[in-house]
Amino acid sequence: MAEHGGQADHAFPEAQRAGLYRAIFERRDVRAQFLPDPIPPEVLARLLEAAHHAPSVGFMQPWDFLLIDSLEVRRRVHGIFERENARAAENHDGERGQLYRRLKLEGILESPLNLCITCDRTRGGEHVLGRNSIVDTDLFSTCLAVQNLWLAARAEGIGVGWVSILDLEELAEVLGLPERVYPLAYLCLGYVSEFLVKPELAREGWRRRLPLAELVHGNGWGQALADEALHEALQEMARPCQP
Repeated sequence: MAEHGGQADHAFPEAQRAGLYRAIFERRDVRAQFLPDPIPPEVLARLLEAAHHAPSVGFMQPWDFLLIDSLEVRRRVHGIFERENARAAENHDGERGQLYRRLKLEGILESPLNLCITCDRTRGGEHVLGRNSIVDTDLFSTCLAVQNLWLAARAEGIGVGWVSILDLEELAEVLGLPERVYPLAYLCLGYVSEFLVKPELAREGWRRRLPLAELVHGNGWGQALADEALHEALQEMARPCQP
């Protein structure tokens, strides 16, 4: 029987809700903590199934999953990263530049498995339901598949690191992607020695997490929330702010 007073009867039991929120808050972008242990096939299959159950506009399911365990392929991708990272380092001078060069920003060779999640921009045909006005919804949908996999991986004790410092045209060539297929996310996967308490960039002082209460607007940009109780709840969540 449905509960009243605004509480739905479809909520998960408390322990299951806690597990979901734990995965969200403890998910990390892993770079330096990978172990060489392989991911068992049945676990990897669960992660891919979780990714495949992401929502997609028009149910177009634009994703494909390229599993990369070849050391030769990973070395070629790592070479792309090194060139692009050297270019990116030039954007930062002084202490900021020194900090940037100390950061570990990928685990391409250390992780036992790399995974490229791609977006087929033609899947679903010329007219995909819901995509007429916002063409990039196929990319957004694929990002949701990445997030599903990332959270499922955390629940399985597996680390994931997203390598974004890559030339995508070169990456597509290395992976032999058709022209219609966009290499949206290049990920490193593997068991880890630890999950950091704070995100690495926060721990190293690169950036801090912004207070949520400063990012929530009411009915228009910059307008205060009409719901004072919600405002107070957001302020309370910021003490202390999640890392």
